[in-house]
Amino acid sequence: MTARERRQVVEQVQAVRGVSERRAIRYTGFPRSTMRYRSILDPQEVLRARIVELAQERPRWGYRMIHVMLRREGRLVNRKRVQRLYREEGLAVRSKEKKRRSQAPRPIRDALSSPNVRWSMDFVSDTLSNGRRFRCLTIMDEFSRECLAIHVAHSIPATGVIEVMERLKESRSLPEVIITDNGSEFRSRAFDSWAYARGVKLDFIQPGKPVQNGFIESFNGTLRGECLNLHWFLSIPDARRSIEQWRADYNEVRPHSSLGFLTPEEFMGIHSRSGEDLAPKSTSEVP
Repeated sequence: MTARERRQVVEQVQAVRGVSERRAIRYTGFPRSTMRYRSILDPQEVLRARIVELAQERPRWGYRMIHVMLRREGRLVNRKRVQRLYREEGLAVRSKEKKRRSQAPRPIRDALSSPNVRWSMDFVSDTLSNGRRFRCLTIMDEFSRECLAIHVAHSIPATGVIEVMERLKESRSLPEVIITDNGSEFRSRAFDSWAYARGVKLDFIQPGKPVQNGFIESFNGTLRGECLNLHWFLSIPDARRSIEQWRADYNEVRPHSSLGFLTPEEFMGIHSRSGEDLAPKSTSEVP
């Protein structure tokens, strides 16, 4: 039992029994010095306020990510201190129950050494404030973990997917391989013809095995937890604006543990300057 908890017990005994502090201490058996002691340590008010501010800005972040952000701001602070202050402020993120995972072997794809070699695509659904559903087409580069695009619309057929890919083609080269699930938009003749004409190979995962496209599944979970679940979208333009702001933050501000706590933008900047193989920690199906 900590000194703070002991003081709370003594205060409760005083309130319930209506006795003095001395008698309450004698009743509980706690040393009186514990009750009278006052800490002379720095309360870390500035650091505490910054931790609370970061936690309010990013409710789904735990103390580890907040510690990384504090270090990136130039604050030489110990991780354990951040953890203690984080808990004292009652900022612990509610964790989800772990699901049972299959023990079947998962496919391991070749390691990547450069961007625009293998992309991943998938869809995420959400609702507007009026209850109408909309979809998000998410596209990411598996080498840099960069989110290349998030296209938001009520309906995204195969032609819409092609339009997004053509826009990306104007700013960067298309990948050699795109990993997708077996959705009708990706299996359509139109998208297959487009991929064949552009020299892009479509790599479909096994039906019912989303873990085989683990990078985009992990990204979609982050998108939902840090953006979709925290916003109340009034319209499609409102959703596009908020989601695009989050995408820019994801690529330029948010550090990634798989990139050595660099942002995708920083990671690609180092890669382009050095020309070295700076592949992330793992290029298997689980990021």
